[in-house]
Amino acid sequence: MAGEIWQKIGEGFVQEYYNQFDNTNRMAIANLYSPNACLTWEGSAFQGKEAIANKLASLPFKMIKHIITKQDFQPTIDSCILIMVFGQLKADDDPPMAFHQVFMLKSQNGGWACTNDVFRLGVHNIPV
Repeated sequence: MAGEIWQKIGEGFVQEYYNQFDNTNRMAIANLYSPNACLTWEGSAFQGKEAIANKLASLPFKMIKHIITKQDFQPTIDSCILIMVFGQLKADDDPPMAFHQVFMLKSQNGGWACTNDVFRLGVHNIPV
């Protein structure tokens, strides 16, 4: 189903999100979220644009670069767009780390906004 409108919207969102995250003041990324959006960052929950922006701006690195290796998009039955992103990130002088992130986009006020965002690094220990 390549070329579907929901895929184009999702690809545009992913590009804009990581471009802003990597290259601008992370407080501005709040504009991509709906007012009551939810973020789960490594198991910690944040709700609302301001709380999300404050969390992203408080992350303890100076430089970051995301490299997207795979991204998947699905339309939902309630006209939203589900996005799953896999890749690597490089922060400051740390070695590259795998990450995965899931977004839910909803049409709002003539545009699309992120209502849900779940982020995890791919470096968790597996219990034996």
